[in-house]
Amino acid sequence: MRPSGSPDRDRGAESAVPRGLRVTAAVGWRLLVVAGVGWVLLYVFGQLYGELMAVAIAMLLAALLSPAVNWLSAKGVHRTLASLLVLVGGLAAVGAVLAVVINALVSGMAGLAAQLAASIEQIRLWLIRGPLSLSQQQLNQIFQQLTSSLQVDQTALPSTALNTTGAVLRFFAGALLGLFTLFFFLRDGPRIWTFLVRLAVPRHTRARVHRAGRRGFATLITYVRATAAVAFIDAAAIGIGAGVLRVPFAFVLAVLIFLGAFVPYVGAVVTGSLAVLVALAANGFASALILLCVVVGVMQLEGHVLQPLLLGHAVRLHPLAVVLSVTSGFTLAGVGGAVLAVPLVASANTIVRALLDQPE
Repeated sequence: MRPSGSPDRDRGAESAVPRGLRVTAAVGWRLLVVAGVGWVLLYVFGQLYGELMAVAIAMLLAALLSPAVNWLSAKGVHRTLASLLVLVGGLAAVGAVLAVVINALVSGMAGLAAQLAASIEQIRLWLIRGPLSLSQQQLNQIFQQLTSSLQVDQTALPSTALNTTGAVLRFFAGALLGLFTLFFFLRDGPRIWTFLVRLAVPRHTRARVHRAGRRGFATLITYVRATAAVAFIDAAAIGIGAGVLRVPFAFVLAVLIFLGAFVPYVGAVVTGSLAVLVALAANGFASALILLCVVVGVMQLEGHVLQPLLLGHAVRLHPLAVVLSVTSGFTLAGVGGAVLAVPLVASANTIVRALLDQPE
């Protein structure tokens, strides 16, 4: 007589469960494990958000600046000195651009404020005399509601000031960490990658992973350089158009368009719309319409000519993958995540393809 817990009886009980239910249960608990691991990773990411973003941005900048370091090294400059020269040169260029932007904002803010006040008065007159036929009392109520919504709670100012001070300190700490990391990425990037492969990858697959990683970083370099070139062309074309139309802050708008172009599709639309709004407020409807045509034309040139020509088929991603990457990056990590999402996805795509294509 077999005991009640015999293997035959267990197999009989298992066979009584429908196969579909067994498969669903097996898949379900595995999905729960994956979800748990994902939750832990997201929690760790939230705790180390500033540090991880600083390292990721340093990696992006290293992809942009490493060709210059390699060129100086090939000319006989020691790699440490080459990394310092490129890093200091980049900081000097950024500082010069910021100085011009701040000077333009300070010098033109008064004139723009007057133009905005005149535009608001024109809008007010249109609301009264136009098809809406609003009364002065209704307009006063609308402006009172807007004013009350923008008022600052005086009792919350001390805590707001403390939070702002903490955010500023965290920003500078992250910036210093990013610069420190960027220097070592520029100087010791290949050696750091080799060390990580030896540390985390089994011996029999190290060569494949090493080659795939190098291809992924090459894709990152190509993507960042091509995106920077496209962003410069976009900013130059729209900035020249704004300058010809005498739109205030044409240079500042061009800088914003350059930065926004690093977020595909979304960034160009947002910064281009801002330029059109400034043209509308300062110069009127005709100027805004002309600048809108310029922005749309530049966006079409970017999507159909510049990106296919500069990026190529090996680096380009499907537009749906780009939009989903930008949206997910913004949801998880804000503006920084939106900037980093597409280049990281493009590099990951190259790495996965390289691993799948390479023989064992």
